[in-house]
Amino acid sequence: MVFGTLLVLTLVTVGVSYLDLPEVETVVVALIIATTKASLVAMFFMHLKGERPMVTWPLALTAFLFVALLGSLLMSEADHLFGARFQDSFHSISN
Repeated sequence: MVFGTLLVLTLVTVGVSYLDLPEVETVVVALIIATTKASLVAMFFMHLKGERPMVTWPLALTAFLFVALLGSLLMSEADHLFGARFQDSFHSISN
């Protein structure tokens, strides 16, 4: 049953890519579907559904810290992503 659900969600993902949605909505829908699929895989194929909280909480903490680390790296590089350029700090020293 879980495998069938994953197949259906994959087909829905492909179907959404063919819709004429704006880019942001397409990404949001794709991320929601991907999160659902990842949760199904973790719960059933990795047998985390019946695990004790002592196992589940460290895994959730690791995922949260990974997302926080990735987010902080992306925020620190935002000037490169969005085209903002800082002035040269040493310009006045070299003149």
